[in-house]
Amino acid sequence: MSETLFTKKKFLELDLKKRHKKSAELLRSIYEKILLKQYTDHHFTHYNQLCTWQGIDTLGSTNLKDISDRYHYHLKNAEVSLKEHNLLPTLRNLDGNNHQMPFLENALYLDGLRSAFNIGNIIRTTEALRIAKIYFDDKTPFIDNEKVQKTSMGAYQLTTCINNFKIDDLPRPFIGLDTSDKSISLYDFIFPKKFTLILGNEEYGISNKMLKEIDYLIEIPMLGFKNSINVASAFAICANEIRRQL
Repeated sequence: MSETLFTKKKFLELDLKKRHKKSAELLRSIYEKILLKQYTDHHFTHYNQLCTWQGIDTLGSTNLKDISDRYHYHLKNAEVSLKEHNLLPTLRNLDGNNHQMPFLENALYLDGLRSAFNIGNIIRTTEALRIAKIYFDDKTPFIDNEKVQKTSMGAYQLTTCINNFKIDDLPRPFIGLDTSDKSISLYDFIFPKKFTLILGNEEYGISNKMLKEIDYLIEIPMLGFKNSINVASAFAICANEIRRQL
């Protein structure tokens, strides 16, 4: 998000929707800096100055719930669509209570994923459940991608992410999460103590190259018309089952 500071004249030259949009952008920047422990007072001071110029109440604290509520107030007035990746979560605590819990000694291999939004969410789930180190193939956007960083909400800085490695260095067995006649139900599969979980491309699934390496295929049983769900959603379900077992 842009952190450009406005003069009063420049700001009031904007139409009402753009004023709210710029206010929302500044609040999101403040929110992310608080999460990453990079917050300084001058951005919050400037945000309150924008409020004064607009004739709305200033924010008296950096409470995350208050910031989130005000952020969505600005988006509504800016008539910006509330896409999921723009939402700011209401956090119970700033960092949570289990941030010292070690990661499991597994690997998560991202095989040709394309969506930075999916990747950021996968990183968030991985960090939240402390599932694995994440290995990125050369077609998958890495954590230097701005959209990956923003969607992960800072989790990329708390998770080991690797994009220079040899497949043979990853722990066996290789377990692919994909739909197939040969797949085992996630809920019938017993996860070993150490393994590599492989997630495939959003459209084509796991690549032929990696299918040759796989020891087991597992899938989430589908009960509806659709045969599959979004890869980040599927991973979240799988990751929860891994944590439940291990």
